[in-house]
Amino acid sequence: MPSPRIALVSVAAARALDDDLAPLLDALHAAGADAQVVDWDDGTVDWSHFDLALLRSTWDYTDRLPAFIAWAERTSAQTRLANPLDVLRWNTDKHYLADLARAGVAIVPSAFVEPGEDPAAALEAFLATHAQAAEFVVKPAVGAGSRDAQRHGREDRRHATAHIARLLAAGRSVLLQPYLERVDAHGETALVHFDGVFSHAIRKGPLLLRGEGPTDALFAAEDITPRSATDAERALALQALQAIPFAGPLAYARVDLIHDADGRPRLLELELAEPSLFFAHGAGSARRFADGLLARIAASSPA
Repeated sequence: MPSPRIALVSVAAARALDDDLAPLLDALHAAGADAQVVDWDDGTVDWSHFDLALLRSTWDYTDRLPAFIAWAERTSAQTRLANPLDVLRWNTDKHYLADLARAGVAIVPSAFVEPGEDPAAALEAFLATHAQAAEFVVKPAVGAGSRDAQRHGREDRRHATAHIARLLAAGRSVLLQPYLERVDAHGETALVHFDGVFSHAIRKGPLLLRGEGPTDALFAAEDITPRSATDAERALALQALQAIPFAGPLAYARVDLIHDADGRPRLLELELAEPSLFFAHGAGSARRFADGLLARIAASSPA
């Protein structure tokens, strides 16, 4: 029986930055898979050669979303894509947060500003709604790794309005969120799941520092350490996964949470497209993931 053929999908600019690639390749090879790293935008690749195309570090998609989705459409017609096309379409735009909020998931309060709207009026309406927010965050609805995201003080409306206007002028929707101050001390908790089952968690230090502009890199530098997720965090993560409006469980998911002023977890982002999975901080996690992928391929193969 031939070895399962798996493409770990990246992009040239991200390969050297993706700490997950090497341990996942090792785990897949040890489990008997024929796995290799392939760039999503390499037009010479025959995707039908693979039993599974696994998105790992396609981290430039935010600047090339139409081309990326078009690639995903073509590729999903040739092989199995993980996570699936419908999930990618939904999750690569942070408007999904509104869907989760409607499903009862406790998200970080979020408001969207659309191209054509008045940035100053939208900001004033947001600040009126969140009168207790001393600081807030402006970020693009399509974005990753804190690129084009910035933390603003309530008193600094001029720079914040200019930030919103710059994104809107580029045809990008904008997400506004109050800055939850507990993140400065507590950081974020990212909970990694494989096939809907919790694997491990990490702590991220605060990424958006007051007075710093958006990063120009593919993603902002991160301070990562292991963390034991609390029962409340794990419960919210499970609720978020169950609220995904597509059939599951998904091969992988990362749920990023921060705490509000009362110490309750709130969902910041649900990462289903190309999240770092932090294998180095979860003993045995790369092998668990590899085994799950091979089980998926086996289950979908003809008897």
